Amino acid sequence: MRKENEIMGLIYEQISNNLDIFEIKNLSKKERLRKIEKAVIEILEKEKTIVSEKQIKEIADKVYDESFGYGPISEIMKNDEITEIMINNYDQIYIEKNGMLQKLNLLFNSNNHVKNFIDKILSPLGLRLDESYPMVDARLNDGSRINAIVSPITFNEITVTIRKFRKSLKDINDLINLGTLNYEMAEFIKLSVINKANIIVSGATSTGKTTLLNIVSNFIPLNERIVTIEDTLELNLNIENLIRLESRPANIEGKGEITIRDLVRNSLRMRPDRIVVGEIRGVEAIDVLQAMNTGHKGSLTTIHANSPFDLVSRIETMLIMSGLNLNPSAARRIIVSSIDLIIFLERLSDGRRVVSKISEINSDEENITDRTDIEIKDIFLFDKNRYFNSYENTNDCFIRTNYKPKFLN
Repeated sequence: MRKENEIMGLIYEQISNNLDIFEIKNLSKKERLRKIEKAVIEILEKEKTIVSEKQIKEIADKVYDESFGYGPISEIMKNDEITEIMINNYDQIYIEKNGMLQKLNLLFNSNNHVKNFIDKILSPLGLRLDESYPMVDARLNDGSRINAIVSPITFNEITVTIRKFRKSLKDINDLINLGTLNYEMAEFIKLSVINKANIIVSGATSTGKTTLLNIVSNFIPLNERIVTIEDTLELNLNIENLIRLESRPANIEGKGEITIRDLVRNSLRMRPDRIVVGEIRGVEAIDVLQAMNTGHKGSLTTIHANSPFDLVSRIETMLIMSGLNLNPSAARRIIVSSIDLIIFLERLSDGRRVVSKISEINSDEENITDRTDIEIKDIFLFDKNRYFNSYENTNDCFIRTNYKPKFLN
C-alpha cells in the first residue's frame, strides 16, 4: 500500500476531475463528506489502491478540511482554549493555550502547501502574498486575524500567525470567572463607561486588550450612536445604532489606501456619541485624542505599552510626530485633558492575564511645561506576591487603593 502522503497527493491532483467543489459548497457537511468519500473511492479504485473504510474516511476528512476548512490546522481552529496559532515552517507549528506556548506534533505537506492554504484565504478578499507583496494582514470569517509573510523579508519561506477570536468570552462575568479582574473592578469600569470617562486599555502583546475593549464597550448605554474603527473588524458591540469602519491597505497599484486616521476624521462627520478605536499606533493618536476632548467623551481605544508610564511616553511621541509641530508641553496638555483612565493588562509567568492596574491620568499643575510630570494615580492594583503565595484566592490579589479619581467627582 502506498504511503498516505502519496495517496493524499494523488487525490489532491485528481479531485477536481471527480468532484466540483463549487457545486457542493452549499450542501450540508454530511452531504459534502458523502460526495467526497465517493470521489476518493473512485480515485483509489482507478489507481488499484486498497485501503480500509477507516482510512477512506480519514482521507475524505482531510480533503474536506483542505477544501472547506483550514487544512491540517482545522481542528485546532475549532478549539476555543487555543488563542494563537504560529506556523514558523510547514513542520513547525506552535500554539498558545492558557497563555503558554507549546509545539504541536502537526505539519503541512510542505511550505508550498502552507502558501496554497494562505492563497485560498486571501483570494476572495482581493489580497495577494508574493515577493512583490511579502506581508499581508486579513480577517477570517470567524473574526480571527491572520498575518502572513514570505521571503525575502523572512528567512523562512513562509511564516503565518493567527490570533483567534475568543467566542467564549462574552461579558465581564467571563473575565471575573477567569480571574482577570474582580467584581469591584468590573463595577468601577462599568461606572466609568456610563459616566463617559475617556479610557485607554493598554498592555504588552497578547495580554487581551482587544477582548477587554470589546467587553467594556458593551457597558455603553444602548441609546447612544457608536462608531468603531479598526484595522480588522473584531469588536462586536450589542448596540443597535452602531457603525463599524475598517481600514484598507493599498491595492496592487499602490492606490486606494484608507488609514485609521482617515476613518477617525471621517467619523467626526457621522454624529457619533462615542468613538471606539481598536488600536492607535501612530499619527492617528492626535485625531483620537482631539475627538475625546471635543464633544466625544466616553471614547475608548487600546495602545501597546509595557506600563502606564510607558503609555504616556508613547502617546507623547505619537503626538509630536503627528505633523502639527507640537512641543512636549503641548503634547502633555492634550494627554491630560483627553485621557481619564488607563486599564493596564499584564500576562503573568503562569500564562494568566490580569488587569494589573486601573489608573487615573492627570496633573496637579495648571501650566504644564516640558518638565512637568504627568501623574498616574493608581485606583486598583494587582499584588503579584500575594497571587503566587496564595494562588487559590485570586480575588484577594486585587487591591483598591485609597485614591479617589477626580473624573468621577
